Amino acid sequence: MKTQNKSDAKSEVPQEGMFPEIIRENYRGNEKLLNKKALISGGDSGIGQAVAVHFAREGADVAIIYKESDDDAKETQKLVEKEGRKCLLLKGDISKKAFRTECLDKIKNEWKTLDILVNNAAIQFPKTDVDQITDEQIKETFDVNILSMISFTRDSLELMEKGGRIICTTSVTAYRGSDHLIDYSSTKGAIATFVRSLATSIAEKGILVNGIAPGPIWTPLVKETFDDLSTFGKDNPLKRAGQPSEVAPAYVFLASEDSSFITGEIIHINGGDFVGG
Repeated sequence: MKTQNKSDAKSEVPQEGMFPEIIRENYRGNEKLLNKKALISGGDSGIGQAVAVHFAREGADVAIIYKESDDDAKETQKLVEKEGRKCLLLKGDISKKAFRTECLDKIKNEWKTLDILVNNAAIQFPKTDVDQITDEQIKETFDVNILSMISFTRDSLELMEKGGRIICTTSVTAYRGSDHLIDYSSTKGAIATFVRSLATSIAEKGILVNGIAPGPIWTPLVKETFDDLSTFGKDNPLKRAGQPSEVAPAYVFLASEDSSFITGEIIHINGGDFVGG
C-alpha cells in the first residue's frame, strides 16, 4: 500500500482518493522517545504505520506486528530506517498464542526490555443487518481485537519496567455505537474498559495505560472494507475524515514523559464529535 513519507507528504490534508498522509513534512522530532523500544501491533499501514514513523522521528526503535502485507511492512521499515532507527518485522496472526509468544521471545532477544506497547491491530466486517453477522465472524473479531490484546499485554508486562507505556487503540464507535459495525464497536467498547481496568491494576508498578479513540481516519482498512466511501467522515463538525498524520502525534504524547501524570484515559480524535468518556 503506497503511502507518503516525509519527502513527498504535503502539509495540507489530502482529500478523498489520495494516499493516506503518514507524517507531515513539517513535523519535527524532539527526541521525546530517544532510544526507547516500542512494539506496535498492526504497524504495517494506516495509523500503526504513522505511529511507527512518528516514534522513529522522536528517536525510538520499533518492532511492528503484521499479518499479511509484506509490501506494507517493508515500506514501514523503510520509513523508520530513513529516520535513522531500527525496525523489526514480526509477521503472523496475533490471535494465535504461539505467535504472540514468538514475538515476545524475539523482543527479549533483541532488546531485553520493552518501553512502549501499542495495541493497534484490529479487523472489521461491515454488515448492514445484524442477521448477517455469523458466530464465526463474532469470534474472529473478538479474538483479534480484544481477547488477544488482553493476553498479549499481560505477557508483555514481563518485559516492562517502571516508566513503561501501554497505549490501546479503541474507536469513536465504542461511544456512539455503529449500526453496521456491531461486533467491531463492541470490541472497541471492551478495549476502553480494558484500558481503565488495567491502568488501575498496574498503577503501583509505574506503568501507564491509556487509549486513543479515533473517529473516521483514511486508512487502507477503511478502503478495503467499505464499498461506498462517498460520505465517509462527513458527519462530524469538521465535515471530513482525518489522516493518520493527525492521529499519531497523540500516541507520541502518551508514550513520552509529557504524559507522566495520565493513566486510564482515552484521547478522542474524531473531527469534533462530542462523546462521553
